[in-house]
Amino acid sequence: MQNTFRETAVIVTGASSGIGRALALRLADEGAWLALAARNAGRLESVAGECQERGSRALAIPTDVADESQCRPLIQRTREVYGRIDMLVNNAGIDVVSTLEDLPDLRLFKQVMDVNFHGTVQCTYHALPSLKETRGRIVNISSLGGMLAIPYNTSYVASKFALMGFSDSLRMEVAHAGVSLTVICPSLVVTEFHERYLDKNGQPQGPSGRAIYTRHTMTADRCAQIVLRAARRRKRQVVMQPGPLALWLKLIAPGLVDRLIISRFLRPAAKRTMDYRQR
Repeated sequence: MQNTFRETAVIVTGASSGIGRALALRLADEGAWLALAARNAGRLESVAGECQERGSRALAIPTDVADESQCRPLIQRTREVYGRIDMLVNNAGIDVVSTLEDLPDLRLFKQVMDVNFHGTVQCTYHALPSLKETRGRIVNISSLGGMLAIPYNTSYVASKFALMGFSDSLRMEVAHAGVSLTVICPSLVVTEFHERYLDKNGQPQGPSGRAIYTRHTMTADRCAQIVLRAARRRKRQVVMQPGPLALWLKLIAPGLVDRLIISRFLRPAAKRTMDYRQR
């Protein structure tokens, strides 16, 4: 199959770890020209180095996507070096695990919205003129949590539901210019994301966060493979398992889905985390 992304200029946010790093490495193997963005400059440089070792061109551009004044230079620097932008992958994300009422104030809630939602909006806004020139692609990494709500994640779920609406509306706005917009809705993926979960006081979960995963949990590399296949084909949306069945069930028995989310997902995950902490 043709390497669709060879010598295409691709921006990946949240590229220092997890799905973002896996996407960068797979794109590097295809010969893409990469602009990698994340807050952690050291880790970002390391990923860029890995990509270069695979024969790709790769820029490390430290960026906090929650800050619009940093999003604009990310786009400008990519254009300066590569001359164009062919694809933007909005992948940066954070989460706070807490009930809404247990938050001491709304600063963390707003921080999640700023990274997960406004970060995507800001990067996309500044990249759109370039993407229209190349009839390019936008790929927004959402979550199954953007279609099926779970408790104790109100800020994350709100940000991802907002992202879904934004994506559906923008897709129609840019279709005439030949720009495609693909939304990816993964379920659990093995990354450092759950170690970095913030509690109500803004403290990360730490190593016990990985206890949420099982041997059946999707790897970051497998997720990246699915993302790039969908982007290559300019697909509208990909909902990963167990999403399709759960969404169908939600239409006919929403109350049952609420109970199943708590009994079959949250409680077992919480037990695995507690067991890890008690070792």
